[in-house]
Amino acid sequence: MGSSQSAQPESQRAEEEKVQQPDPVARTEDDDEPDEWDKRIFSTGCSEENAKMTDCYFEKKDWRACTSEMQQFKECWKRHGNEERTSTKDA
Repeated sequence: MGSSQSAQPESQRAEEEKVQQPDPVARTEDDDEPDEWDKRIFSTGCSEENAKMTDCYFEKKDWRACTSEMQQFKECWKRHGNEERTSTKDA
């Protein structure tokens, strides 16, 4: 009786591991195609500036150290007329 109880958690663990492990083939295929986030960033005309800004934060872990990159992104955002994309609307 004790062995059947311990076998159940093992099978559950094995099943959970399968769920947590992504399919490497599917992941490779997904990486080749732009996802919704990428499409939205590319449509702003500021994808390069966005990449520099996020890379800076990833490296430094402090937005205060990335003010130059943030300013470049902000200027690009305005140059491409993206203010309306993020403006708020009164209800």
